[in-house]
Amino acid sequence: MKKKIWNWECEVRSGIAGWRGLSGFTLLELLVVIAVIAVLAGLVLSTAGFIQKKGATARAQAEIEALSSALESYKVEYGDYPQTNNTNSSVTAAPKTNNSFLRAALAPNGSNSLNPLNKVFFEFPKGMGNSTNLSDTNLSVLDPFGEAYGYAYPGDANRSGSNFFDLWSRAGSTNTNAWIKNW
Repeated sequence: MKKKIWNWECEVRSGIAGWRGLSGFTLLELLVVIAVIAVLAGLVLSTAGFIQKKGATARAQAEIEALSSALESYKVEYGDYPQTNNTNSSVTAAPKTNNSFLRAALAPNGSNSLNPLNKVFFEFPKGMGNSTNLSDTNLSVLDPFGEAYGYAYPGDANRSGSNFFDLWSRAGSTNTNAWIKNW
């Protein structure tokens, strides 16, 4: 015995009701849904990457400001900025990966020639070193992009005056216009 209810047929066989309706989704419908999900996932992932880079840029700017402030405090204490011990520290060149003298000067672990009074000018957070042992003054100071901050004293950026330093992050780019700088 068959009874039609809306678009469904109910078939009663020996007292058991079985529903036999329209048969599922077509292959085309499934492909359209999968394509829409793929497009939405692509949009979300591309947006997430942009937000991550923007966050890293903001963090690098804040760290450069904090390091600049610490370097100014160092200058007040010792009368000059820490000297660059890199052979190639030009602003236009990529920074050397060893800028550990900044860590030794600003947050010493024991007396050293850069900071004989062993005064702490800056507390380095975990993300600014390439090790979990932040008391190691041989660590490079890293930016949020995983590269060493560049530092040059005396600075060679185009500014008036003679007593200044240059501090920059390459921001993951070789284009100097995209770098984050303190000038």
